[in-house]
Amino acid sequence: MVETGVESVRADYERLAQRVRNELAAAGLPVVAPGLAVEVAVGAEVIVDMADLLFFDEGDPEVVVTWRVGPQLRSNVIADAMHQRGVTEAIRHCGEVEAAMADAMIAILSAAGFTARNHGNDLSPFDVQVLAGPQPDRRPGWALPDVSPVPAVGSEAG
Repeated sequence: MVETGVESVRADYERLAQRVRNELAAAGLPVVAPGLAVEVAVGAEVIVDMADLLFFDEGDPEVVVTWRVGPQLRSNVIADAMHQRGVTEAIRHCGEVEAAMADAMIAILSAAGFTARNHGNDLSPFDVQVLAGPQPDRRPGWALPDVSPVPAVGSEAG
C-alpha cells in the first residue's frame, strides 16, 4: 500500500504521539491506550488532531495531550455543568488537577527534549500541544543501555 500525502503526514505525527506516550509512561503516569472508551479513560490521553487539515484543508496536524481525571470526578463535573450549578467543588477541583497535570506533563516532556506548551485552546484550556520531539539521535533516558553491565559468560571479568 502506498501512503498518500495526508497519510504520510499523519504517520509522522502518530510516531511523535507514540514517543510522547512512551515518555509519559516512563515517568510513571498512566497513559490512555489509543481507542479506549472515554468513559473509562484515566490519565494522559495523547491524540493526533487532524481537524484543521481534514475539515479546512489547511494547517498541520497537532499532537495534543489531555489529562483525563477519574470517572467519578468527571461524572460529578458533567452533572454540575448540565444542571448549571456554577463553579462547584467538583468543577474547581477538576480544573486545578487538569492545570497541575498540564504543567507536570510539559515539564516531563521538556526534560526529555520535546517541545511542549499549553495548547491555548479556549475550549480545552488545559490541553498540552507537543510541537516536536527530541533529536532523532537522542536516546531516551528510560531506554535499555547499549552495553550490558553484566560481563559475558567466559569473559575475564566473569
